[in-house]
Amino acid sequence: MDALVAAAFAALVLGVAGSLVPLLPSGLLSLVGVGLYWTQTGRPSVLVVGALAGLATLAMLVDWLAGVIGARASGVDTRTAVLAGGVGFAAMLVSGPVGLLAGVAGVVFVVDLRDSMDIAVSARRAGYATVGVIGSAAMQVVLTVVVLVAVAWVQFA
Repeated sequence: MDALVAAAFAALVLGVAGSLVPLLPSGLLSLVGVGLYWTQTGRPSVLVVGALAGLATLAMLVDWLAGVIGARASGVDTRTAVLAGGVGFAAMLVSGPVGLLAGVAGVVFVVDLRDSMDIAVSARRAGYATVGVIGSAAMQVVLTVVVLVAVAWVQFA
């Protein structure tokens, strides 16, 4: 196996790992792996490379927008979701995935409680936001694994 093809697979594997490890850009690593593999082998077809690049890009977007997606899915307004996403992202930089979850859940709970004055509803929305963030991480895993398996299929089948 060519050294650059091996590097492409390393990037693809790191892309999957990045879905679980904070601060590793999962989608970007998968995109780099697909591009490197394609430039070195000329395989798969342009159409398949485009589809795989689209999946890797979707994984990137899910990674970057996890807090906003999770908060919005909980039923809070867009302003609260964006605030929760920003605080969650900043907290993730300081304390990893726990910070992301705590930041999103905390902002959703506090802002919703201020607006609704209902502890039960605010706690439920914060819980849903947390589940949404975890779900987005699971989606990143699925997307990056699909990209890795597709390239491995092309290489070894």
